[in-house]
Parts: sequence; structure tokens; C-alpha cells
Amino acid sequence: MLHASNPTTVPDPHDVRSTVRQGYGAIAVHTGSGCCGTGTKDATVPLMIDRAVRTAESLGYQRDDVAALPEGANMGLSCGNPGAIAALSAGELVLDLGSGGGFDVFLAGPRVGATGRVIGVDMTPQMIDKARAGVAHYRQRTGLNNVEFRLGEIEHLPVADASVDVVLSNCVINLSPDKPAVWREIARVLRPGGRVAVSDVALLRPLPAAVRSMVEALVGCVAGAVTVDEYREAVEAAGLTNVTLTPKPHFMDGLCAGNDSLLASIVEHLPAGTGPKDFITSLDVMARKPGGAVSLATLATVAASKEAGCGCGPTCCS
Repeated sequence: MLHASNPTTVPDPHDVRSTVRQGYGAIAVHTGSGCCGTGTKDATVPLMIDRAVRTAESLGYQRDDVAALPEGANMGLSCGNPGAIAALSAGELVLDLGSGGGFDVFLAGPRVGATGRVIGVDMTPQMIDKARAGVAHYRQRTGLNNVEFRLGEIEHLPVADASVDVVLSNCVINLSPDKPAVWREIARVLRPGGRVAVSDVALLRPLPAAVRSMVEALVGCVAGAVTVDEYREAVEAAGLTNVTLTPKPHFMDGLCAGNDSLLASIVEHLPAGTGPKDFITSLDVMARKPGGAVSLATLATVAASKEAGCGCGPTCCS
């Protein structure tokens, strides 16, 4: 397992996966879990569930949509709203990397309709079990039979070549010990002209070594994050184009609201006069695979993102 005692040690990828799998396995079996740890099945559960709903609303999810999800699908683990920037259309095949309890999968299903399909992939058996347990509720509520969940690692996706129209992911890729492999897999499974809509945690500047070695910061989506420039390099190296990276530093304002133990422990290791917002940001990532036809919806979404601007010049925005 990972240890915080030697900040200069480069963790073994297998140890990173094991640590993440163990951490998120624990989150899956506790009701009302969040980004800074796990809740317990006691009097705090209603508060934790309300926090998860508020976190989703702050990221642009609609309260009614979230309230209609199967029980346990929303665990407050989001750092963005990839479905909102994906411009999903009826009939599309969508893949969600690190689907957890099925939050974004269940929300995307009605958007692609009966002729579309949404596949969630997660490496944690407990998460897959949790998501599959919600399928019956989803089918009953929507009348649709268009979602499924597969056990697998995002560096080795259990999905055929050139079979997917859209890849989503929400606060997961930062957890991978081999991010270039994840982006190569994304490029492999996308059809020509297919697109990516990812929300993730990234760094505005490198974290101190002491923070990078913290197990809780790894599972909390911080220690494994890379800089915005490194993020762009991995996406482009995979052969994807039209790359637009939009940092959203205000995400830190609401990170782990009501349970700031992770941030408190991180602050202890930051240089004097700095705080988490100087280092950590949410990042919306859009890209596409060359070839094929680009839909008008995709072009409109990209144009809107560029018009909004990301406030950091060509380093972040194409």
C-alpha cells in the first residue's frame, strides 16, 4: 500500500490501483459517502445525503433529476457535470469511465433514449454491485432498458474498438497511475468523429511532495492530479483534436462542504501564504477523434465553451 512517510518514493501503479479500489470499495458500502471520506449508517446519513444533492446542484445538475435517481447513485463524488457539456443526442452510445454508483449513467440514459445506450465501467466490484442494484429502479422510472455496467480498469477498457460516440468521465482520470494509457484507450474506443466530455481535478501548479504522498489525498482526487499542461499533453498525444480545457477554480469553494478534513490536512503541507485554491482546480475537458462527421450540436457546444473563455490564455484553451 501507499505510505506518507517517504514523499520521494514513486508509488507502484499496482499499489495505487489497490489503494483506490480499497478506498472506493469502502465508499460504495457506506450510505451518504462524499469526496473527503465515508459516512456511516447512523444519524448523520440524512445530512450527508443532503450534502450530496447540494454538491450536484452546485455543479449544474437539476434537483428533480438527481432526486429521481436510484438510491445511492449520487454519492457526492462529482467535480463537474460532463453530461451538460457533452450535448448528448438520441441514439448515441455513451461510455462513462469510473461510473461509480451510476450517477452520470442514469442521467445520460434518457438523453440518448431507447435507440441509444450508456455503458458504465468501474474497477471496484462494490461500485458495480451498487450501480447494478439501481437498474431496476431506473427501468421502472424511465421505461428504458438502455444502461449497463461493466467491471474493468479504465486503462484497459472492456469495450470494442471504434464503437463509442461519446466518452464521459467525472472526477476519475486523476486517480489513474497511467493517465496516458487512459487517453489512448479513449481514442481507441471512440468512433471517428466521436467526442470526449470529461470533468476532472487538475493542478494549477505542482503540489508539494508531502501532499502527493498522502493516501487520503490520492483517494480524495488530489494527490494523483497533474497540471493543466500535462493534461493537455496526454490528450493530444493520444491523437485527439479540438482540445479545450476549461479550469473552474471556484470548484474549490464548495469542495467537501461540511467535511473539510482532507483540505485541512492538505493545508498543513502547503507553503506559507498559499491555500488549496492556489494549486487545485476542477477542469472541463472537451476533445474529439479525427474523422467522421461533426454534429452541429458538438460545434455549438465547443463554440460556446470558447466564447465563455477560461481566463488563462492559450495554455488552457484552443
